[in-house]
Amino acid sequence: MAKTEKEFLGTGRRKTAVARVRMASGSGKITVNNRAFEAYFPTEMLRMVVQQPLVTTDSVTKYDVRVNVEGGGPAGQAGAVRHGIARALLEIDTTLRPSLKAAGFLTRDPRMRERKKYGQPGARKRFQFSKR
Repeated sequence: MAKTEKEFLGTGRRKTAVARVRMASGSGKITVNNRAFEAYFPTEMLRMVVQQPLVTTDSVTKYDVRVNVEGGGPAGQAGAVRHGIARALLEIDTTLRPSLKAAGFLTRDPRMRERKKYGQPGARKRFQFSKR
């Protein structure tokens, strides 16, 4: 039988993206939707956002991270993964809470897309007014 190692879970959300994060001790490999981290997030900015909690807590090479993320776009997914990683790190070690909280990684970003209203082309935009 294979030896099962303890995995720590964290769920992250941002806009309409939801990330389910699993962390186990390892060498620092990050896998997103069964693809390499670098292939899934092509820009350096998105990669930096995802790694922020690990860099803040000096645990980049301590844990292997597996992520399933769905919904939203690249920026929302990166934010959701960051939130999930921060929550999983908190499950691993509760003494990391002050540093994660100070950096704002534990707060769920509540900003959502505003819905389109009837009689308008968008949420705020109005059709052009014609006096005659």
